[in-house]
Amino acid sequence: MPFEIQKSDIPEGLTTDEFVLRPIVAADAELDYAAVMESRDYLRAWEQSTWPADDFTVEANREDLVGLEERHADGRAFTYTVMDPAGTECLGCVYLMATDGRSFTGARITAVGDQRWDEYEAAVYFWVRRSRLATETDRTLLGALRAWLAQDWTLRGHLFVTNEQFTQQVDLIGRTDLQLRFTVENPGKPGRYLAYS
Repeated sequence: MPFEIQKSDIPEGLTTDEFVLRPIVAADAELDYAAVMESRDYLRAWEQSTWPADDFTVEANREDLVGLEERHADGRAFTYTVMDPAGTECLGCVYLMATDGRSFTGARITAVGDQRWDEYEAAVYFWVRRSRLATETDRTLLGALRAWLAQDWTLRGHLFVTNEQFTQQVDLIGRTDLQLRFTVENPGKPGRYLAYS
């Protein structure tokens, strides 16, 4: 399902001293591929899949980005690349998916307390390339995302989502004041997803 947000209200991106967020496009394939393959071991835990395979190619990545670019343009999901200020290195990605989208169809969603899933419009996922974890770029990105989503977006609530097996990101979120609101179990996935706000 498309988001309720109007296209005119979709932010073009975010610029900070450390990075630039902008909508991902197919032309980003090579830079994105380098970040993905450097981080493939932990992305598999994050994705709960075999993606990216060891033989994943730039061209296959380009095909993926074409789909992401189309979904962004249609307002079905929003994907932003995280680039260094010079635009020469991809540092990671940010994804906003509708909470009533197909990613959650058939999932078992369990509330923590009296939370209601339908009160949130977006599920937000992000990752940072492995070589940038030592400098805590993921912590900086999470802080920037929280401010950006609160100030520049008109969403009807959002959740930060990660997988319990992606312990590095679970620990990162655990060091903030974000609270666990839901657990999400997808058929065929070995680990639960954890949703915070």
